[in-house]
Amino acid sequence: MRIRNAEASDWEEILEIYAGARQFMAAHENGGQWGTGYPPEELLEEDMEAGKLYVCEDGGTVAAVFYFAAEEDPTYGVIKDGAWLSDAPYGVVHRIASGRAVKGAASFCLEWAFGQTGNIRIDTHENNIPMQNMLKKNGFRYCGRIYLENGEPRIAFQKVQG
Repeated sequence: MRIRNAEASDWEEILEIYAGARQFMAAHENGGQWGTGYPPEELLEEDMEAGKLYVCEDGGTVAAVFYFAAEEDPTYGVIKDGAWLSDAPYGVVHRIASGRAVKGAASFCLEWAFGQTGNIRIDTHENNIPMQNMLKKNGFRYCGRIYLENGEPRIAFQKVQG
């Protein structure tokens, strides 16, 4: 497996992975996190143009897709019911989704992102138990609750070096 920037030629595979992720979430009592149209194609196009949309490629096939940037996320400025493990500069991972064909692709993406900064913050919906379990398995620790710009709560995790 390898991580690279998403390209226009990946578009259909990216959309298929996100559609599959929405179906998986709905089947696992988490249909509310992404609903039926998240992430919108316009947002993915913006991410791709900005060089922040990445794919995990395995044997010429897109196995996973995610947003990564070494930048502060404004929604992480305030955390409730806990605290971040570190206030040092960090990277963020958003909109991570993997296909079912390649086991471990999402974990591979998280490890790659962690290798870029040594400090990663990520959030998920409280009903997204598979994601929470995957984060814990990959060394992320629960830190508290954050709130999206629309006021929806998310549970926040962080992994730091050392």
